[in-house]
Amino acid sequence: MAATGACVFHGVLFSAFRRDRTSFNGTFKSSPIAIHNAPRFAAVPTTSMDQVASSSSPEETASTSSVGDLFGNARFDKTYKYATTAIVGVGAENGTRFNSGSEDTEVRRSLNDYFEQSVELIRSDNGPPRWFSPLESGSRIDNSPMLLFLPGIDGVGLGLIKHHQRLGKIFDVWCLHIPVKDRTPFTELLKLVEKTVKDEHRRSPKKPIYLAGESLGACLALSVAARNPHIDIILILSNPATSFSKSPLQPVVSLLEFMPESLQVSLPYILNLLKGDASRLSLAGVGDILQRIVSELSQDLGAVSSNLSVLADILPVETLIWKLNMLKSASADSNSRLHAIKAQTLILCSGRDQLLPSMEEGGRLRQFLPKCEIRRFSNNGHFLFLEDGLDLATTIRGASFYRRSQYLDYVSDFIPPSPAEVRKIFEEFSLVNFATSPVLLSTLEDGRIVRGLAGIPEEGPVLFVGYHMLLGLELAPMVGQFFTEKNIILRGMAHPLMFIKMKEGRLPDLASYDSFRMMGAVPVTAKNFYKLLSTKSHVLLYPGGMREALHRKGEAYKLFWPEQSEFIRMAARFGAKIVPFGVVGEDDISEVVFDYEDQMKIPLFKKQIEELTSEAVRLRAHMNGEVANQDVHFPGIIPKLPGRFYYYFGKPFETEGRKEELRNREKAHELYLQVKGEVENCLAYLTNKRESDPYRQLWPRLAYQAKHGFTAEVPTFEI
Repeated sequence: MAATGACVFHGVLFSAFRRDRTSFNGTFKSSPIAIHNAPRFAAVPTTSMDQVASSSSPEETASTSSVGDLFGNARFDKTYKYATTAIVGVGAENGTRFNSGSEDTEVRRSLNDYFEQSVELIRSDNGPPRWFSPLESGSRIDNSPMLLFLPGIDGVGLGLIKHHQRLGKIFDVWCLHIPVKDRTPFTELLKLVEKTVKDEHRRSPKKPIYLAGESLGACLALSVAARNPHIDIILILSNPATSFSKSPLQPVVSLLEFMPESLQVSLPYILNLLKGDASRLSLAGVGDILQRIVSELSQDLGAVSSNLSVLADILPVETLIWKLNMLKSASADSNSRLHAIKAQTLILCSGRDQLLPSMEEGGRLRQFLPKCEIRRFSNNGHFLFLEDGLDLATTIRGASFYRRSQYLDYVSDFIPPSPAEVRKIFEEFSLVNFATSPVLLSTLEDGRIVRGLAGIPEEGPVLFVGYHMLLGLELAPMVGQFFTEKNIILRGMAHPLMFIKMKEGRLPDLASYDSFRMMGAVPVTAKNFYKLLSTKSHVLLYPGGMREALHRKGEAYKLFWPEQSEFIRMAARFGAKIVPFGVVGEDDISEVVFDYEDQMKIPLFKKQIEELTSEAVRLRAHMNGEVANQDVHFPGIIPKLPGRFYYYFGKPFETEGRKEELRNREKAHELYLQVKGEVENCLAYLTNKRESDPYRQLWPRLAYQAKHGFTAEVPTFEI
C-alpha cells in the first residue's frame, strides 16, 4: 500500500489548503454520519433556559428537581436545585453536509456570558455538588460518548461555556457544579466523580468516557483514572495543578488566613492579574502580593469592573482558602497515583500561565503517562478554556482523540470539519496558494481538457493516484481546490508517522499533523482503504509513497511504483473510478542539493537517518528494490523564487462491472500499467505545456494581479 504526505517535515507543508477565490456553500461530501434524533433533556440556569424558550418546545420548568428523575435512567442521583429544565427536540440533519449559514446561528459565548450565567447559578446556591447538562449541548451525533467536565477552583462548572455548542454535537456533555459554600473534601469529590464514571461504564461498557478537567479538575480526573484502570477513560487536561508545589499561589493561603476584611475585596482583582496577558505583571511572591493589595486600596474601588464583583461572589476569601488548600491535597493525591494511570491523555499547556508552570509540567507528566500527547498554546494564560485561541472540539479531533467505541476507527469516527474550521486552515496557509498560483486541469467525459475540476466525478467511490511531489508540497493547493470548488474532502492515505511514533526523538511532534487529520487523512492500511471505498469516499493514494516524496537529485517526475498492483482489485471490488493525475512545479521552487545518497556517506548523517527511521512505522519492509527504501531523512534543498504548480487529472478508468475480470492478476496488472502510463503522460503533458505559460514565473503573475486585483485568476497556457 502507498502513502500520501510521506514526509518528515513540519505538517504545515502538506496540510495547508487553498483559499477560495469565490464563495462556497459549505456543503461536504464524505462518509455518512447519522445524527441522533432523540429528545434532549438538560438542567441549566434560568438565564440559559430563557435563551432557548422561544425556539424549543415542548418545555417545562421546575425550581427543584432530581437529575435522575429528569433523565429516567438515574445516572445522576444528586439533587439539582434552583435550576430550570427543558425538553428540547433535536431535528435530524445530514452528518456530512454542512450549510455555512448554520454557523451564523451558532451562539458564540464570551467571558461575559460566563460571569452572567455564574450569577444565576450561584444565586441561592446551596446543597452538595451536582451535575448539569447545558441546553446548548443538545444536538449530537448518534452513539456520542459522555464528556464530564471537572472545573477548576471556581467550581461553577461553566468553564466550557465557549465550547458547549460544538462539544455538544459530538459528546453527551455534563458539567460538575460545586456550590460556593460547599466544603466537600477532595476525597469525597473523587468518590462522586468515580461513581458517575462507573455508572456510565455499566450502562455503556464499550464506549469511552471523557474526563475534561482544568487545574484542580485535572487532578481530580487523573485520580479517577488511576483508581479505575479497567474503564476506558480518555483524559483532556488543561494546565493540571499537579505542579501546585511550584505555584506562586502557595504563600497566598497563609496570607489570606490572616488578612483583615478591609483588604479582602481586592482579591478577585489580584487573581485577575495572574492571567496570561502581557499587559499584566506576574506575582513573584508574598511581597509582591502585598504591594498589589496596598496599591489596589489606593485606587478608586468604583473602577473595579462588574465582572470582578462577580468573581468576588464566586470566590469569597473563605472559599478561596478552602479551594487552595484542596489544591494541595489534590496535587499530592494525583501525583502519588501517576504510575497507575493507563488512560489515553491529552494535555493542553498554556505558555503564559502565571499560576502554574504548565509547559514544564506537561513535559513531566508525559514521562509518566504511557499514552500521553501534548498540545501547546504559547499565547494563552491559565484559564485556557475561557480564552480565545482554543476550539476544544477541534483540538480533540485534530489530535485523533475522538472515538465512539473501544478503538479509534479513522473512517467511521471521522467528523467532517465545520466551515469555520476549514476557513481557519485556509487562512493560515493561503500564502502557499498565493506563491504557487496553481493551475488545475481535468478531463471531461468526451476527452476535452478544461481548466478547473469539472471533469472530476462527484459521486464516489473515486480513487486518485498520481505522482508525489518533493516533500508533498502539492497537497496544499490540490486538497484545498477540491474542497472549495467541488465540496469534496480528499481522504488521504497517509504515512503512519503522522499518527504514531515508535519512540520519542527527532521526528516532528504529532501536533504538526493535526490539520491534516482534521481534513480526513487516515493511516495507510488495507483495512482503512477498504473502509474508505466501501463508504464511497474520494480517496487519495500515492503508490510511490515516501520514496517518491523524498527523491534524490535528478529524480524529479520519476515514478517509483511497486512492480505489482496494490490497489486495482480493491478498487474493482467497489466499482471505484480510478483518476490518474500528474503534478509539476517542484523544480521551479526548489532544488535538491544534499540528498539521501550524500548523507549516507557521512557517518553523522547516516546515524541521524537510522535514528529517524527507527522512530517511524516501517512500510513495505517485505518488498525489494527502490520502492522498499523507506528510510526517513531530511533532504537538503535550496529554495528558488516561486514558480507555478500545474495539475492535470486524466480521464477516469472505470472498474464498475469488472470485479470478476479484475480478480485475475494478469488483467489487474494490465490495468495497473495503464494507470501508471497515464500518470506519466499527465506529467509529460504538463512539463511540455508549461513552457508556453507567460505567467509561469512570479513577477508576471504579480504584475497581472496588481492590474486586475489579487483575487483575480491568473491566466495560463492555451489548452
